[in-house]
Amino acid sequence: MKNQLSFIIVLLLFLSACSTGTISPPATQPPPATTPAPEKPQAKSIHKPVHWSALPGWTQDDLLPAWQAFVKSCAMLKKQSLWKESCESAIALQKPTDAAVRAFFERYFAPYQVINPDTTEEGLVTGYYEPLLKGSRKPSKRYRYPIYTAPSDLLTIDLGATYPELKDLRLRGRIEGRKIVPYYTRTDIMTNPALLNGHAFLWVEDEVELFFLHVQGSGRILFDDGNVMKIGYADQNGHPYNSIGKVLVQRGEMALENASMQGIKQWGQKNPHKLPELLQQNPRYVFFRELPADSSGPIGALGVPLTAGRSIAIDPLSIPQGAPVFLATTWPNTQKPLNRLMVAQDVGSAIKGGIRADFFWGFGQEAANQAGKMKQPGKMWVLMPQGYNAPVLSKQ
Repeated sequence: MKNQLSFIIVLLLFLSACSTGTISPPATQPPPATTPAPEKPQAKSIHKPVHWSALPGWTQDDLLPAWQAFVKSCAMLKKQSLWKESCESAIALQKPTDAAVRAFFERYFAPYQVINPDTTEEGLVTGYYEPLLKGSRKPSKRYRYPIYTAPSDLLTIDLGATYPELKDLRLRGRIEGRKIVPYYTRTDIMTNPALLNGHAFLWVEDEVELFFLHVQGSGRILFDDGNVMKIGYADQNGHPYNSIGKVLVQRGEMALENASMQGIKQWGQKNPHKLPELLQQNPRYVFFRELPADSSGPIGALGVPLTAGRSIAIDPLSIPQGAPVFLATTWPNTQKPLNRLMVAQDVGSAIKGGIRADFFWGFGQEAANQAGKMKQPGKMWVLMPQGYNAPVLSKQ
């Protein structure tokens, strides 16, 4: 870790020295932000080889939607040697039956149970969705909360490009004079919008809905003329995610069982004067971009459209992006089994750890209802191509 930190310091100095110009600081400087050091990559999960019979409900699941989602993954995976054969075979299937799809997965893949680093076999499954917000291309008294594109002064430093052990670890910041400093926090941006002058491209009417758009990472904007724009994640400011539901529980303003998206929205309606301060407890800020109108779904971190009910967000330090994952959990707020084959096609700032998944429910009010109340225990099995070297428990 000492060498890694040395590398980070040298890299930051190098970027500062190589800057061909300086970015003028804003006319009104926000208060100095205290930002924690970059998070250390968490320990990878253990992948334990098992038989197909260990997957509860494997033989009952309709695998065709999962196969279709996996074919989307192959647009990114097929050039990798580990995935080449399975992707070519998946793409070659023409109008397959359920039996043919099941035979495909059982021939080209082997199941591995995901085990947490502490050897436990269960984790948390939450949900997310694609929200619809009323908005405008111009600000007004009604539409006054901006949605920003990625700022031109936002730097992203990919540490994994030089150090493979730091894969998926990126630093974000901005140049101030000859220094690289942390990028603006949510508080900075909310209290001084001039910091992002020229980068707002949409305005919406509901501040809480906008906050949850940041959490979901994609959405649709409904204009007064009936037209709809699809938008997706472009970048974020590099600050850690902090759950405002947890903040309300810690302050004694909300019971834990009510700390859902719906519960937070209701709290905001009852406490509008307290709302800005609460939202600022999450320093992370997300930037967006317009998506093609004909895209089949929001674009996940893998770079392919998500499939409602079959895509999940995972921690890429635990599960390879693009991999099929069999998920055994329950329907939101019930004990009814929800066992199905999913595909890891997205990531999330709150999705950290071995057995941790965010279930994509899709678009619409029903999707919002299911996602907002989903906080279920679950188990996971990752399906990996033959020849995969699974991570095992360290003896250290």
